[in-house]
Amino acid sequence: MMQNHLYNVIRRPHVSEKTARVSAASNQYVFQVASAATKTEIKQAVEGLFDVEVTGIQVVSMPAKRKAFRGRPGTRKGWKKAYVRLAAGQSIDLVDGEQA
Repeated sequence: MMQNHLYNVIRRPHVSEKTARVSAASNQYVFQVASAATKTEIKQAVEGLFDVEVTGIQVVSMPAKRKAFRGRPGTRKGWKKAYVRLAAGQSIDLVDGEQA
């Protein structure tokens, strides 16, 4: 897979309190991914970018939210996130973007 396409599949890591707990407890990492990305493409992108072995992927589509913008009703875009489980003993350093 081309390096440029890998970055189009994996948009950014999703960092929150919940993702920190999931990462510590079950060796999973959460990424915001392209809305058209499949599990196979996500697996190939994570393995290609971080040089790790992916053992499982769960994908969640986050719905769009209705919000008010300056008093007018509007809608935030929906997005897709992927929970990526790594093989035992492997990890990803999300600060530097390299394998730890």
